[in-house]
Amino acid sequence: MFNQLIQFDQYLFFVINQGISNSFFDWLMPLLRERLTWVPLYLFLAFFLIKKYGKYGVVMLLFFVLTFGIADFFSASVIKPFVERLRPCNDPIIKLNVRSLVPCGSGYSFPSTHAANHFAMGVFLITVFYKKWKWIMPLALLWAISISFAQIYVGLHYPMDVTFGALIGGIIGYATGTILKKIIPIRPS
Repeated sequence: MFNQLIQFDQYLFFVINQGISNSFFDWLMPLLRERLTWVPLYLFLAFFLIKKYGKYGVVMLLFFVLTFGIADFFSASVIKPFVERLRPCNDPIIKLNVRSLVPCGSGYSFPSTHAANHFAMGVFLITVFYKKWKWIMPLALLWAISISFAQIYVGLHYPMDVTFGALIGGIIGYATGTILKKIIPIRPS
């Protein structure tokens, strides 16, 4: 059963990494997963929270950063060293068939820390602001899904890595968002 799951995961990986490859995605996907691409969004979010909510916005921003930190630490420093799954681009059995669009790196693959971090931040924003702004859900999910999908496309992660990273991040984002809402209720306007 476990071997069949791994084989299916590899099959899905190659469907995404090779089967849907095209020049537009070859340009877009490395850009989506690059952290500097999203700096303007983070700066806007920090400015918006502080401008709109003042000292409470600073607390929200601290919780947002804390959410990121917890997801990053838990996925990269706790789970990855325990599981030790090789990245597709480092797996000696399949690496010659992997389209690597970014440097592979030496870290482990499971779970995807990019997926954990971005789903944690996205679900945090949804948890905190959904009652006020319904549109935040599709935007935050699209943001997290696109970055996670890019991790597979560029050859760094298997679909199962991304799925579990998203699940872990979603749980962390929901937990920290719920705690924040207990401290600072956000009222719809």
